[in-house]
Amino acid sequence: MDKRLAINRKNWDERTPVHAASAFYDVEGFKAGRMTLNEIEREEIGPVAGKTLLHLQCHFGMDTMSWARLGARATGVDFSPVAIDLAHELNAELGLDARFMCSNVYDLPTVLDERFDIVYTAMGVLVWLPDLTAWAEVVANFVKPGGVFYILDDHPLCHIFEQEHADALRVRCPYFPDVTGEFFGGDVQSYAGTDLVSSPSYEWQHSVAEILNALLAVGLRIEFFHEFPVSGFRRFPCMTRGADGWWRLPEYNDSIPQLFSLRATR
Repeated sequence: MDKRLAINRKNWDERTPVHAASAFYDVEGFKAGRMTLNEIEREEIGPVAGKTLLHLQCHFGMDTMSWARLGARATGVDFSPVAIDLAHELNAELGLDARFMCSNVYDLPTVLDERFDIVYTAMGVLVWLPDLTAWAEVVANFVKPGGVFYILDDHPLCHIFEQEHADALRVRCPYFPDVTGEFFGGDVQSYAGTDLVSSPSYEWQHSVAEILNALLAVGLRIEFFHEFPVSGFRRFPCMTRGADGWWRLPEYNDSIPQLFSLRATR
């Protein structure tokens, strides 16, 4: 494994119990029947009953199990063994039939030889991947002919900003891709709450052009690319959460795309 991915795996091993105990993930609510999938992805993917679904970078699997609750034959994959162990525990406790595997995205074709009706990944995934060309090859490998690939993720434009003071953002890093990645030395607050994660990590910026071209190069046909002026978490301290559950900036919110979705077919 790329040493940077190995560092990130340790980081996500540490994040998992922090996230599982957080109000952001609300594990008890999920156990009581809460669906973790948002209205954007459910509407844009459509009915999944009876379909096979592969969830890449599934963390500890609540979205995977939510797809299973909707009738999909769902398989979740993540590179953190701590996360996958928790996914297995929750799946067994709730009597669901989701399947979970421990692998990083790039190595998955060496341990899984299947094709799926839907390949899905969502919410904070691409920033953890150094090579989108290799990622797109893996995605295409698992989509059945006639099948669908779908992603809902943080918009690359948002990654370049930080909050300068109470009501202003400033540019922190370049928009365009950097294969080296950005190193964070640890003791960084997780998006899921106020607790600090002590392990270091790497993140990578990817432009919209890089995402689109990687998928087109492997022969996928893009059906749509949508942009949304909302965030799934409190990206900046000045954000407030609406009654619909989405986070927004206090001013000029609709001027900045914060999420994107993409659907492609093979």
